Amino acid sequence: MNDEIVLCGASSYNKKYYFNEQFSSLPQGIQDELHIMCVLFTADVGGILQVVFDEDGSLQLRTQTEEDDILYDEIGSVLKIKQLQREKEELFESLEMYYRVFYLGEAYEGEE
Repeated sequence: MNDEIVLCGASSYNKKYYFNEQFSSLPQGIQDELHIMCVLFTADVGGILQVVFDEDGSLQLRTQTEEDDILYDEIGSVLKIKQLQREKEELFESLEMYYRVFYLGEAYEGEE
């Protein structure tokens, strides 16, 4: 019943970035911005960051950490996510619209 799809993510543990190839039609500039955002997040607070579309097409920023990771900054993680949601609001809204139209088949409701 888990209808979530991971768009991208990064891990401070293995120093890797993941981008879901289903979204390779996104402009390269957006792909690059997501890459930089994820890598900088994990370099700053540690752990793993995933950018996920939930079943409704809403974009979620999720973090997780390994149980024994004493360097993970839990408070910094929450603050950084709030900061990203503010600073990247337009990007996230555009990604949600893209996902809803191209993956969920909803009608585009453009500004008139």
